[in-house]
Amino acid sequence: MSAEPSSSPAPAAPSRAPRGPRGLALYALIVCVLAVVAAVVSFLHGSWLGVVWILLAGLTSNMAWYYLKKSRIARLSSPE
Repeated sequence: MSAEPSSSPAPAAPSRAPRGPRGLALYALIVCVLAVVAAVVSFLHGSWLGVVWILLAGLTSNMAWYYLKKSRIARLSSPE
């Protein structure tokens, strides 16, 4: 008994990751919220590490706005 390789390709698993600029905006927004929570927790514990979390929140909030705006422009410019 020899094991013959199957000639049919394996079915591709559906991707659950959001695609395009809207998905990236969603991810950036989630990271922003988590960074704000981490900053609050850091400051409550008396650590100045919260400053780094605030900087990360600012960066990710800008990324979220950028990708959201990019998504809207793409949606408005595409013919339906």
